[in-house]
This record gives sequence, C-alpha cells and structure tokens, in this order.
Amino acid sequence: MLKDFKEFAMRGNVVDMAVGIIIGAAFGTIVKSLVADVIMPPIGLLLGGVDFTDLFITLKEGAKAAAPYATLAEAKAAGAVTVNIGSFINTVISFIIVAFAVFLVIRSLNKLKKKEAEPPPADPVVKECPRCFTEIPIKATRCPHCTSELG
Repeated sequence: MLKDFKEFAMRGNVVDMAVGIIIGAAFGTIVKSLVADVIMPPIGLLLGGVDFTDLFITLKEGAKAAAPYATLAEAKAAGAVTVNIGSFINTVISFIIVAFAVFLVIRSLNKLKKKEAEPPPADPVVKECPRCFTEIPIKATRCPHCTSELG
C-alpha cells in the first residue's frame, strides 16, 4: 500500500498540481499586497482620502465602546457588527487580477498546444491540369480528362 501511494504521489500530474497550488498561493499573496498596498491607496486618494480597508457600515455597536468608529480595527476591537464594504472591494479587485492572470496563462498554453497539434503539411498527392484545371494524380503524365500531355 505504501508503495502504491508513493507511485501515486510521484506521478507527474500530482507533483505538477502540488507545485501549481503552492505557486498559486504565493501569487495570491502577491496580488493581495498589490491591491491593498499599490492599487487602492491612489484610488482612495482620488476619492477624497478614503482608505478602502476602513470603508464599512456599522450594523450594531460594540459592547466595549460606542460608535462612531474611525477604523475597522476599532470597530472589531469594540465588538461591533459591521458590513466590510472596503474589504469586499479589495477582494473583488484581487479576484479580477488573479482571474486575468490565469486567463493569460491558459491562453498562452492553448496557443502552444495548437502549434504542437498542427500536423506538418502533407506532400501533395494531386496536381492541377494546366489546360482543364481538374485534379489529377501527381505522377500522371497525361490528363485523363482533356488528354493533354503534362510536362
């Protein structure tokens, strides 16, 4: 049983999938940082200094401190119930970036597969008669339709 498991785990597809998952997780972390630290701050600045991570709606005040809360961290520390709109926007933008990156990778792989899958052009087995324009075998020396000699 251990031998069978080792064979299964070391097959190319399983190892490739594991590498893909690890790289995907690392890529997700990079995209999350890109969105939170690079993309959203300028957008927030353009919208009047809004920090999207602190864009939330308080549904119920917390027991530890009363509203209003300046940041989402303060609201969570107070035990408030919130709808975290800014976090959701950041997550949606992260998803769009990851989905677009995956789309580009799959598109590139599909183009490579198409190039590999195309068979080389076959040698012609027929030619066209220069007089009557019908297709005739490549080795023919006379056209069977118009009886002209082929050079």
